[in-house]
Amino acid sequence: MWSFSRLAVFGLTFLSASATILQNGQPRVTNFPDTRIDPSSYSFSTHPRNASEISYKGRWDSKYVSWWSAPGIQFGYTGQIVAVTFGNWTSDGVLVGYRISGLDWIFTNVTAGGTHLFVSPETPGSDLMAPISPSIFELRVTNWAYGIQIESVHVAKGEKLIRIPDHGRRIEVIGDSLASGMYTSYEGLSSWAYGLGAGLGNTEYSITAYPGICAADQNCWGNPHGQVHQWFYTSDTSPRASVMYGDNPEPWDFSKRPAADIVVINIGTNDQNSHNNVSTTIYIDALTRIIQGIHGKWPKAQVVVMSLWLGFYQSGNTYLPNAPQGFVNEIYHMYKWFNSDDYLRNPIVYDGVTKKTLQTGKKTKPFVHYFNTTGIMQHNDIGPQWHPTDVGAIKVASHLQQFIKMTFGWEFYATGPQVFHETEYWNDESGY
Repeated sequence: MWSFSRLAVFGLTFLSASATILQNGQPRVTNFPDTRIDPSSYSFSTHPRNASEISYKGRWDSKYVSWWSAPGIQFGYTGQIVAVTFGNWTSDGVLVGYRISGLDWIFTNVTAGGTHLFVSPETPGSDLMAPISPSIFELRVTNWAYGIQIESVHVAKGEKLIRIPDHGRRIEVIGDSLASGMYTSYEGLSSWAYGLGAGLGNTEYSITAYPGICAADQNCWGNPHGQVHQWFYTSDTSPRASVMYGDNPEPWDFSKRPAADIVVINIGTNDQNSHNNVSTTIYIDALTRIIQGIHGKWPKAQVVVMSLWLGFYQSGNTYLPNAPQGFVNEIYHMYKWFNSDDYLRNPIVYDGVTKKTLQTGKKTKPFVHYFNTTGIMQHNDIGPQWHPTDVGAIKVASHLQQFIKMTFGWEFYATGPQVFHETEYWNDESGY
């Protein structure tokens, strides 16, 4: 049975921004295109980063710097040219995924201060104008620790950007490394949280998750704050956030976006680790205040609290889950308390910036739900560093989608566009 101390990798391993992807310990052949160009050699129609046609997905600060997991931009465009100039706060060499409309993801490394040509007449699919019209450009940051700064967006001279309306439903995921995509192939773009949001289709999604972070507001694996504090701020707990903002980050302006309809919470693995010395009482108090904070900011949001998983160990001739399985009884009892008559008659809201709690005195309907993860993943769905494999992430996302469909009546609308990249494994050999 593995020791909880092995989870130190959550905070002490800091990935480089190189393009190398390890697959079962071996480098995957990627052949990412080099997209950097000299913009003086092109004739562009240039749009500033605050152009109303550009939709920012996930959390971005007032400097147009991205934070947390899988943030991105999206816009429609005419013509066959799309380029982006990145600001100096871009993590140099960070891997981004981009695509045209519903076609497959393409990956490239971008440079701080550089201009990158993502769409040209040579790009596969750039000449296809149906059935999605106008053509849509989407770009997402893959890594949870790095980010980009948008300086400007370019299309061909005489062409234009087009605002793409937001989808009518929204989902938010709050978590740690398990949600942010640590150790999956394309990190944020291979995480179960991304798979849930993108896999539902016609859904806006934001992933406020970072490796090593606790629910409790204390230092965990180098993260100076826990989610009971950090969720209320724009930036994450990364070293680059410390460089930019020190101890004075920008509070997240919840009025910038419509409220989430559903919030999924999967956090507590780092609180569970004895290294971080978080008691059960402190953890449950923090998780409770996160939920009360969500209810304060988004009173109509439905909250889904997931049970935790901590991997498997070999026991004789089979495998068993590591125990204890992460505050199982305590999380369930907290969920039941939120649905008790006493709480629903007089709910409490929490403000993580002012640290104030307030009994609203207004009766509310049940809004907290429990998702039991037991049995979804097996031991071969957990990688050597105790995180879901790509397949494990797909399984979690798929089960969550079904739970959301059955609980809230959300239909599935993603019926073709790629969600997870490079997971097309098959066998055409019949004679073996």
